[in-house]
Amino acid sequence: MKSYHVFVRLIVLAGIAASVSSNALAQQSPWSERAANAAIARWPDGRFVPADAKWVWNYELGTLLDGMDAVWFNSADGRYFNYIKASVDQFVEPDGSIPTWKPEENQLDSILLARQLLLLYRVTLDKRYATAATLLYQQLLHQPRNASGGFWHKQKYPNQMWLDGLYMAEPFYAEYASIFHHPEAFADIAHQFALMDEHARDPRTGLLYHGWDQSKKERWADSKTGLSSEFWARGMGWHMMALVDTLDYLPENDPARPQLISFLRRDAAAILHYQDGASGLWYQVLDKGGVKGNYLESSASCMFVYALAKGVRRGYLPVDNLAAAERGYHGILDRFIHGGPGDEVTLTGTVKAAGLGGDPYRDGSYAYYIGEKIVDNDAKGVGAFLLASAEIENASNATLARGNTVLVDAWFNSQQRADTTGRQVSFHYKWDDLSNSGFSFFGHIFRSFGAQTSTLYQAPTLAELSRAQVYIIVSPDIPAKNPNPHYMQPEDADQIAAWVKAGGVLAIFENDPANADLEHMNILAEHFGIHFNNVLRNRVDGNKFAMGKVPIAAGGPIFQHAHTAYMKEICTISVQSPAVSALRDQGDILMATAKFGKGTVFATVDPWLYNEYTDGRKLPAEYDNYAAGKDLARWIFAQVPQRP
Repeated sequence: MKSYHVFVRLIVLAGIAASVSSNALAQQSPWSERAANAAIARWPDGRFVPADAKWVWNYELGTLLDGMDAVWFNSADGRYFNYIKASVDQFVEPDGSIPTWKPEENQLDSILLARQLLLLYRVTLDKRYATAATLLYQQLLHQPRNASGGFWHKQKYPNQMWLDGLYMAEPFYAEYASIFHHPEAFADIAHQFALMDEHARDPRTGLLYHGWDQSKKERWADSKTGLSSEFWARGMGWHMMALVDTLDYLPENDPARPQLISFLRRDAAAILHYQDGASGLWYQVLDKGGVKGNYLESSASCMFVYALAKGVRRGYLPVDNLAAAERGYHGILDRFIHGGPGDEVTLTGTVKAAGLGGDPYRDGSYAYYIGEKIVDNDAKGVGAFLLASAEIENASNATLARGNTVLVDAWFNSQQRADTTGRQVSFHYKWDDLSNSGFSFFGHIFRSFGAQTSTLYQAPTLAELSRAQVYIIVSPDIPAKNPNPHYMQPEDADQIAAWVKAGGVLAIFENDPANADLEHMNILAEHFGIHFNNVLRNRVDGNKFAMGKVPIAAGGPIFQHAHTAYMKEICTISVQSPAVSALRDQGDILMATAKFGKGTVFATVDPWLYNEYTDGRKLPAEYDNYAAGKDLARWIFAQVPQRP
């Protein structure tokens, strides 16, 4: 069965390649980047309305920038972050206020763009973004609710829950709760999904109706169930994207996590049943593909591709769902994407808007859904295409490390700083640190291969390490960095060595002697024939980046491709058996590997893959630490012993 799925995926990928090559102009860069570049050129600072129109805080920009966010993490091109920042900065005052946001309207739509406030705060640590995000969080705390505790979609839609609202609110709600210490919010978040699954899920098709009015008073609502009457494709798309994005922030041990994954699996099974066999796409009204007037719709198709592909990569959905996502993406390129000169890209076939109630009244009938205006280059459609493209561009690697966990140390490097709440939080080479000091881009690389990332906040033991296949230790603390450092002890080294011997993959990223502990880390490293030398190399004067240049040739034991790496202020390595050199520069060993029992050790002289030197905002384009990190991650996973 596994070989069959591989065969199907190869056929689909070949089809995608054929579609790309047959486009009007052959594209050189990935579709995600081409479409992102086209959007930047078309809508400077995110403004997709006419120059004389009022420009206000809005959810469509939120969807577009969600897509830009994904492209930034996939490409490590700082232009995409700069576009996000410029787009959001138009709305946020220096004191964190948002003049064009209207809290009295209680629109869940208003919440979506706040996800980018959290991104900007986490990257820049500028408190005004946290202040602005807190305003939107406060809206959720005071949002009107129906009798069962479900958020009203808007103030003017009392007692109504729409599928759209789950994407508008829940991923932000979960991320805010995660980073600002509100664990009590996770039960409420799960409750919002559970209400719609309980009341809007159709037992016959498995699909979800667009809206549910618990009061049953709205004209579009069924008098017995309170449900609207049709299965709107983009509504299901919003729901699936809400699930895969919310799960990013729900704690691994949260009791609701299995329930949300089960909702996603039900969604996936349902929409796959209605995927068009000829095109791989989905119809505007999902279950009425052959009915007069229905049509294949682009934004929903993009959303389904994104949710299916991400769901597989993150381990929530079966691997065979990826083939369906790739077929859908092939259909999107074939039917809806039109290229032009340079990076010009047009997305066609997007329904402009669909809702329930209002004035003029939207009755939720089949005739209503198929009668709404269809447009080109709709901002939310483009955002969905960027999300889908970013996921499909990872598809060839998305299951390579499925089932593996990459554990990063927070014991030997246990530095903390105060966040805006005053609470001390871990930072420096951590997956959830998006600022210059973090490892969020390196973590994204590992997750792009289908691995899970986790953090060890205590001294390593064989029992703790046994839950991971890869363990990373980075720049162990010295008193100048942490007044209470946890030095490597012989008993720690013995535990780690025993784990490696049993098949673990250990990666040690040291630093220069002025910034990290070499003496105690050598207690561990010397188990494997590796010694970090107490020397200083590659001292960089200001922004004279060439002083930190390290060329990496293609075809070595680790790196498939040639790279120009940047390593600032580093030590060097000496080796003896079983260790061997893996990278030399000017006669010095900068990387080494060792086989030890069933396991493998990788050692290097600098934490050169942290965000400041991988996220594209600082280094000149010739330095490609991020791309080199992909090669390294692939090699690391290749060292993990195959399970029987």
